[in-house]
Amino acid sequence: MSENDETPGPGGPSGEGTADGEGGETLADVLSGGDDGSTPGVASASATAEASVEETDAGEVGPRVDTEADDATSTARAVRLLEQGREQQSPERESPLDQSAVREAVLADLREYLDEHGDELAVDTPERTFLEENFFDFSYLDAYQEVERRWVNKPFAYVSVLYDPREREYRYHVSQPALDEFERYVRADLVEYLRNSLMYRDLGGGREKGEVFEEDVVELVREHARSVDDGTMLKLLYYLRRDFIQFGPIDAIMRDPAIEDVSCDGANVPVFVYHRAYRDLETNVEFSAERLSSFTVRLAQRAGKTISVSDPLLDATLPDGSRLQLTLGGEIATRGANFTIRKFSDVPFSPIDLTNWGTFSIEEMAYFWLAIENNKSLIFAGGTGSGKTSSLNAISFFIPPSAKVISIEDTREVDLPHKNWIQSVTRSSASEGGRGEVSMYRLLQAALRQRPEYLLVGEIRTEERVALTFFQAMGTGHTAYTTMHADSIDTVVNRLQNPPLNVPTAMIQDLDVIAIQKQTFVGEDRVRRNQQVTEVLSPEDDPLSIRTRDVFRWDASSDTHRRVGESGVLGEVADERGWSRERLAAEVERREGLLQFLVEESVTDYRDVAALVKLYHKDPEYVLERVRDRGYDLP
Repeated sequence: MSENDETPGPGGPSGEGTADGEGGETLADVLSGGDDGSTPGVASASATAEASVEETDAGEVGPRVDTEADDATSTARAVRLLEQGREQQSPERESPLDQSAVREAVLADLREYLDEHGDELAVDTPERTFLEENFFDFSYLDAYQEVERRWVNKPFAYVSVLYDPREREYRYHVSQPALDEFERYVRADLVEYLRNSLMYRDLGGGREKGEVFEEDVVELVREHARSVDDGTMLKLLYYLRRDFIQFGPIDAIMRDPAIEDVSCDGANVPVFVYHRAYRDLETNVEFSAERLSSFTVRLAQRAGKTISVSDPLLDATLPDGSRLQLTLGGEIATRGANFTIRKFSDVPFSPIDLTNWGTFSIEEMAYFWLAIENNKSLIFAGGTGSGKTSSLNAISFFIPPSAKVISIEDTREVDLPHKNWIQSVTRSSASEGGRGEVSMYRLLQAALRQRPEYLLVGEIRTEERVALTFFQAMGTGHTAYTTMHADSIDTVVNRLQNPPLNVPTAMIQDLDVIAIQKQTFVGEDRVRRNQQVTEVLSPEDDPLSIRTRDVFRWDASSDTHRRVGESGVLGEVADERGWSRERLAAEVERREGLLQFLVEESVTDYRDVAALVKLYHKDPEYVLERVRDRGYDLP
């Protein structure tokens, strides 16, 4: 094999991880590893990815952050992580599977799953010969080399990142049960039959559609297709569930935690995805014109909205919180209907995730920790996809655990590990007259009457009264955070000062910090970086001007974050707390040391990070002592 034809390794072309923190270990794991001198091991990328996928129904509604535990439970979790441990074994690294072994690996997983869970299926377990010869189609391996794979709906669907040596590019492949001509005919017949049957079926007892399907449809299918064997029945039930209850042809994609965006640009063209490690990838999923039209209408209905020729554009939120934009095919979309789904991450990114990926340095995170803990307001600015909201969410972990927090968004994205948190989302009008609309301005006004200590506004766009109210909140003692589209400090200030926002200079001076996010390249890898952290000054000699001072800047040549100036914000913190400059330096160093501890011990679970930050706020000396016991030098 020539050098150019070698398959890239499973780590992908990017240094960033996936949503579920692949390769990370819990704090309890790594603390125990140090007791006997062993070194925590690193699991293979494919094994870790497959083990971390949660197989839940697409579109499931529910909290993603565990906020049910009370303070005592959270404290106990942090104490347990610091005090206790268990014997740590270092798993050996596994070599990537040879392409010839992919088929056997998938079938082995399939057989193992059915052996363990076959009694949970609605039909009898198919014969082994059927599974090996008729369940999956592996012909794609003739043209592509598998780089990584994960099950997203075991045992029915797995996704693979493939490398095309001819085109020298990556592709995203969805593998689902293969249907022969007879099975496709039976499936089409059942779809029509079930559509008519379920339309008039009484859901009674407050049952959801999924319950109706599981309890009633299996029998309907058995009666209507009683001649088919168990293997075919299993495949048909999967497709019927997928298309009636879940996300249809994109269901497997929606289940993959590594996917951020799903884009369908029109009929008879491949669906594209934005993968956290491999970026923009073409998939093997596409829609015919007729099916795409009906699918877009169904997506709108799933979001509780309607879309029509007279009103062909729709922005909505799916039941799982994902952001949806739909355009109906016709005069304004000549390639047919199209849609984009910005997926709602099941697992929020922690400060440690962003540090591991190089978005921020440990020194920057310690700066944010101390600033946020002491009520300094900030704005994250950057272009589309630069990670503004992810960074806003991550640094919000440093908000004191008992502080009252209110978040206001157009689409639910912020996800905090705090109990004293009110989450508000705008609502568009269901009528032409605007009746029933709940705007961001109304929610912001209501929030200020609820005495929040911290106010998070998803994004400031073009509405003047929202911007003015946001800055008025800052001026009246509320700590406030938001994001906005701007690629430099000057652009942020100009957007705020000029139409349509028209924020007075005196109000802008109440802002403490502006952080600029950027999506850029490091070598051949596309990454997200915090380009600079800048403080807003209030010059006494010229109260009508805005002056700024850079504290951190990212150096593209070395891919490092450098301190370039002294922090006036942290100086204010020291003055407000009555600290000497030596005490301030020690407080910064302690936080840097704790963050370094979490990074070096590969603690990425957001619950572990949140628990330790919370315990440090309650009892810093205890946490510092325990970490020092692990061999870390902290002041």
